Amino acid sequence: MDKPFAITLNIGSSLANHTGSWRNERPVYVNRLPPCNDACPAGEDVQGWLYEGEAGNYEQAWRNLVRDNPLPAIMGRICYHPCQTACNRAELDEAVGINSVERFLGDEAIKQNWQFNVTAAPTGKRILIIGSGPSGLSAAYHLALKGHSVTIRESAAAPGGMMRYGIPAYRLPREILDAEISRIVNMGVVIECNTKVENAEATFGEGFDAVFLAIGAHLGKRAFIPAGDTARILDAVSVLHMTADGQPPMLGRRVVVYGGGNTALDAARTARRLGAYEAIVVYRRTQEKMPAHEVELKEALDEGIVMRWLSTVSRVDEGSVTIEKMALDEKGFPQPTGEFENLDADSVILALGQEVDLSVINGMTEVNVDDGVVEVDGFLMTGRRGLFAGGDAVPGERTATNAIGHGKHAARAINSWLQDQSFVHADRPDLASFDRLNTWYYSDAPKTVRPKLDAARRASNFSEVVQGLDAETAVFEARRCLSCGNCFGCDNCFGVCPDNAVIKIESGKYEINLDYCKGCGICANECPCGAIDMELERS
Repeated sequence: MDKPFAITLNIGSSLANHTGSWRNERPVYVNRLPPCNDACPAGEDVQGWLYEGEAGNYEQAWRNLVRDNPLPAIMGRICYHPCQTACNRAELDEAVGINSVERFLGDEAIKQNWQFNVTAAPTGKRILIIGSGPSGLSAAYHLALKGHSVTIRESAAAPGGMMRYGIPAYRLPREILDAEISRIVNMGVVIECNTKVENAEATFGEGFDAVFLAIGAHLGKRAFIPAGDTARILDAVSVLHMTADGQPPMLGRRVVVYGGGNTALDAARTARRLGAYEAIVVYRRTQEKMPAHEVELKEALDEGIVMRWLSTVSRVDEGSVTIEKMALDEKGFPQPTGEFENLDADSVILALGQEVDLSVINGMTEVNVDDGVVEVDGFLMTGRRGLFAGGDAVPGERTATNAIGHGKHAARAINSWLQDQSFVHADRPDLASFDRLNTWYYSDAPKTVRPKLDAARRASNFSEVVQGLDAETAVFEARRCLSCGNCFGCDNCFGVCPDNAVIKIESGKYEINLDYCKGCGICANECPCGAIDMELERS
């Protein structure tokens, strides 16, 4: 009898000896959900566009990216990248700089003037979107791709919502914002600025088939703070809005900001750029409990912003602020101590959170509001049929990326509703966890850090602080991706199979010859990215 292939290296011997009959389990190629994709609120195929980017196929990478997110140059600057927090590579050295590569692709698209391709025939359906922030723009883009006629009504003088009026230019240059919005306009989307919608119900009488509420949280929350008649108190949202409009308020040389979120830090950093030589942020809890993003805090500290932790504003007078020191109790909550301190301050900026102006739905009894946001179903439809809502107007995390995801989700739901169909989410594959990876095959590759302007100089103007990657560093960063859970054509399975049972069809595509395969599992064990499962044979 012929000896098996593993001994003789004679391919025919495995078939002659029926090595496939020895098998009680078989290898199966799988596609698992990468943790970066899973964590992205916009639902991007992060791994997919990184794969194209690492090959230098920038336009294809960008087109893969904008299937889900039409604003990559913007999000590459302002997204807090939960994809990187979830990245398996962080278990090896550092997470892949996904956000950096996204920005590079977005900037390259602007430089090369790449445009969106609308191939769908006009449907004759008209949709009104109230608000031109990230949620509204995302919905408009996805609806236009389906062939619908889309009109956006924006109460402000320019589109962009909180991206324009809540995020300073040193984080998001206005030419980048305008370039990505204009690309959506070029699809045929109409944006009517200086047009506030007073009554959402009335818009249905204008012939719109569906309406999407994409209203941002533009109202700053107020708090009762004892103050003298001449005390100068402003809210952070108004300060940022006026600055974006080119009419910044007079803040004086010493400014105190009360709050602990990203808006508080933006207000303090803006105050410095408007001429304040001292900007102090007063926050009632500790740094560990501060909701502001760690990167934003570090940049603020680098620029000379002073933090007063465990402090609360108790009174504001002309030229001064009285703060009370706090102390943590046994449960870790701040409690007043009765110990006070005066700070010199020409003005006080309140950054205590934001609310949505929902007067647009006044009188609509079918629409329920709870805790300042609109109740919606799983398809983002309100109690009024045909009226959808997303972004800051509904429950959820208030980030631009989350809003973009809402816009996409609402567009798909609206499209299905207009066709009298039910939108069904695709099944989610199993997660590609770190324990499935064979990390021995991956080389060390330190993360590429985006350069920043010198902290001492940048606080004097609104020039962009964080710079982008160039083509070389962007490709390098994309190549750090481990391709978790999905085959990338490394040929390991093809090379290590002792029975030549793995057949290579083309790069990244393989089949198993079950006549040869004896189910040893070497291919699965040696797969770097965990893209092979061993399944029990059915009897």
